[in-house]
Amino acid sequence: MLSVSRRALLALPLWCSALFVVPALPAFAGDAPRHALTLHGSPKYGPDFKHFAYVNPDAPKGGELKLAAMGSYDTFNSFTIKGTPPAGIGMVYETLLTPAADEAFTEYGLLAESVTLTPDNTAVTFTLRPQAKFSDGKPVTPEDVIWSFNTLKEKGRPFYAFYYGDVKEVSKSGPRQVTFTFKDGSNRELPLTLGEMPILPKHFWDGKDFSASTLEPPVGSGPYRLKSFEAGRYVVYERVADWWAKDLPVTRGLYNFDTIRYDYYRDTTVALEAFKAGAYDVRPENVAKLWATGYDVPAVKDGKVLKLDVPHKMPSGMQGFAYNLRRPLFQDDRVRQALALAFDFEWSNQNLFYGQYLRTVSYFDNSELAATGLPGKDELALLEPLRKDLPPDVFTTVYQPPSTAGDNGLRVNLRQAMELLKAAGWSVKDGVLTNAQGQPFRFEILLSDPTWERIALPFAQNLKRLGIEASVRTVDSAQYQSRMDTFDYDMTVEIWGQSLSPGNEQRDFWGCAAAKQDGSRNTTGICSPAIDALIEKVVQAKDRNELITATRALDRVLLWSHQVIPHWHISSSRVALWNRFGMPAVSPMQGMQLMAWWADPKGLQTGFQPKAE
Repeated sequence: MLSVSRRALLALPLWCSALFVVPALPAFAGDAPRHALTLHGSPKYGPDFKHFAYVNPDAPKGGELKLAAMGSYDTFNSFTIKGTPPAGIGMVYETLLTPAADEAFTEYGLLAESVTLTPDNTAVTFTLRPQAKFSDGKPVTPEDVIWSFNTLKEKGRPFYAFYYGDVKEVSKSGPRQVTFTFKDGSNRELPLTLGEMPILPKHFWDGKDFSASTLEPPVGSGPYRLKSFEAGRYVVYERVADWWAKDLPVTRGLYNFDTIRYDYYRDTTVALEAFKAGAYDVRPENVAKLWATGYDVPAVKDGKVLKLDVPHKMPSGMQGFAYNLRRPLFQDDRVRQALALAFDFEWSNQNLFYGQYLRTVSYFDNSELAATGLPGKDELALLEPLRKDLPPDVFTTVYQPPSTAGDNGLRVNLRQAMELLKAAGWSVKDGVLTNAQGQPFRFEILLSDPTWERIALPFAQNLKRLGIEASVRTVDSAQYQSRMDTFDYDMTVEIWGQSLSPGNEQRDFWGCAAAKQDGSRNTTGICSPAIDALIEKVVQAKDRNELITATRALDRVLLWSHQVIPHWHISSSRVALWNRFGMPAVSPMQGMQLMAWWADPKGLQTGFQPKAE
């Protein structure tokens, strides 16, 4: 859960991740302070390690990194649902612990120099580093930690309350110590989740409304602070020269650029042309067509711009057309299955994506967490008590999204879809699909980026053949965020990132409580006692085998709930960059680590490609 949730907590750049983990195995028995916590197994790095293996500890400091962001921003407060924060604002803050990008779920001390976990997992104590301070020079104190916890839980984005819900109380337990006491010891991940918490300066927020949006430059304890900005146009961060953590093993070789600038673009085509003109340095490319055809320019041929496929070993997560099950239109399972039959992935992959993608068949694809085959003995032990609340197919059929492969594949699918719609009470009259009350089947697909239109519009055309009117609407980032926070949409494209150690964040993704909470990540509004029960099995898993079993069972149930029409995935990150940087030759398990790069006028050798560790 760490790498995913930390990005959510801090709004870090997508390529930046690393955190701190909690022990749950005999290797960590007892109350002795430790330098790291790991959910399952033992930490890769010992107490005396000097730096992470995927960094260059001697990387030079200096230079500027120019990046692009889409849309706009209107607040520097990234912790509440009001307003849209700027890209990179998470670099202003730090957490108690930080993860290693080459481990599944291990966290090492950052603001905290050590962590003490009770053997029964009912309390955790963080001891702060004496040198830890905010950018205004004031020390980071236990009072800051306590205030951050209470404020984020009470006034922050909804996921904080879900993540920290099992904490009974928090208290100052020493001059530099904070202790969190839990309701019970079942939530094995909770100490690590607390380690991911961003620590905010209580003194900065005194007398201010935390729930309000603000453009007052923030104060944090992170490696960067705000240098300059023009709301909605650009934001520039500068490296804190005397940063208190610059010589720690967990930060050595990281955060090498003197300044990091984000320029905002409203149009993706303009953003691409700006990159090719050298207006910014690095462009992660998520559009297959552009990767295949959009970089045929002299700068690429001359080696001035490199195209890299950076491998990773992380779950793909789930991307797809997400139904809003709060809408009566989509509450019949047969209707959702029918619409899924109208999405032609094979056509899209061939004609739009140049055959670059694989169809997603799991919420945890590309990992051992994905459900495969029929449920085995261990999974059945979790699923059988929930049978009455589960779709029968969970037990009898291996899930596969509809395919249009073969002759007349789409035509066959649409016939099946029409049969399902008829069974659900819909029929075609004068070319329009209507229900018994004569109401037409009509809905809107809400998008945040025009790029999605080339996928959504052909889907809408296929639906039209069923008599369904699906309109496609792309809105600006502020309106999109507002509508998503209040669940004001029929269908949208959603992406749920996953890690190799799923946990508390699943409550925010699929839990009943989250379905009713504005601003949660339960986009579909799914609410099932069986899913809630399986989420708790994931959260409470005592070892890796239990975690895998519980996650596979949850995956299976989510798939057969038909809440999403699955899209596609790849097992690498595509990035184009102007060749004026140095970077480590090895890509860790969690993929590209942009903050491990450094400015280098010589650049990389032509043909350079990072290797998987």
